Amino acid sequence: MTVADEEPALLGLAPVAPDRTVAYGPHPDQLVDLYVPRAGGGAAAPGPLVVLLHGGFWRAAYDRRHLSPLAAELAGRGLPVALAEYRRVGAGGGAPQTFEDVTAGIEAACAALAGAADPSPVLVGHSAGGHLALLAAGRPDTPVTRVLAVSPVADLARAHALGLSDGAVGELIGAGPGFPERLAAADPARHPPAGIPVTILHGTDDPDVPLDLSRRYAAVSPATTVLRELPGVGHYAPVTPGTPSCDALVALLRPPGGSAAVTR
Repeated sequence: MTVADEEPALLGLAPVAPDRTVAYGPHPDQLVDLYVPRAGGGAAAPGPLVVLLHGGFWRAAYDRRHLSPLAAELAGRGLPVALAEYRRVGAGGGAPQTFEDVTAGIEAACAALAGAADPSPVLVGHSAGGHLALLAAGRPDTPVTRVLAVSPVADLARAHALGLSDGAVGELIGAGPGFPERLAAADPARHPPAGIPVTILHGTDDPDVPLDLSRRYAAVSPATTVLRELPGVGHYAPVTPGTPSCDALVALLRPPGGSAAVTR
C-alpha cells in the first residue's frame, strides 16, 4: 500500500456498529460507543479498557465512524473498547468544550464498563485525537494510566506555525485576545505527562501531520515517552486493520501470548 492509498483504504471500510452507546451529556455528540470482547477471541483474561479518540483536525466534518473498524478489531482481540465522540469545531466544540468532553467521555466509558475490564484505562488517539490523548496525559487529575498516540498533533504551537490543514489549530483555539495563552494551555508539548507512560507511533512519510511534531514532543518528555517511528508509513495505515503498522499498534496493547500492556 502506498501512502496515497492509505486514506481511501481506511475510509472505504464499512463502519461497524457498536454493542451499545451511552450518552455523557445533552449534546448529540456527547456519546461513547462500546465494543465488548467476544468469547473465543484468544485472550485469557479481559484486557484494559481502551478509550479511543478519533482525528479529523477537531472539525465536525469528521466523526468517530471511520475508527469503528479499529474498535471492532481491538474488541476481537479481547480488549473492551470505548470509541468516544466529542463536540468539534463547527458543532459546539473547540476550546474548552472539546477538552472537557474528552475527560467526561473517559469517565463515562469507565463507568459503563466497570467490572468488565481491567480498571486501568488506556487512552488511544489518532491525529487530532492523539493531541487530545497527550493533552489528557499532562493533566494532574487524569484518570488515564497509559497513552498510545498515533500520528498525533503533538506540538500544537508548531502545528499552528505550519498552518496544518488550513489553520485548524487557530479554529480549535479561537481568535481574539489571549490566544497565545490559550494555545499554550492546549499544547501537549508544554504539558508533558507526570509519570504516565506514553508511546507514540508515527509514520516517517506522514503527509498530514509531520513526524517532527512527535519528535519535538518526545524531546521534552524523554523520561515518559517512547517514540516508535514507522518507516515508509503515512497517516492512516496505523489505524487501518490488516496493515502491518496496525498490527504493531495492536501488539502494543495486547502482545501475542502476553498480558495486555503498552510495552516500553
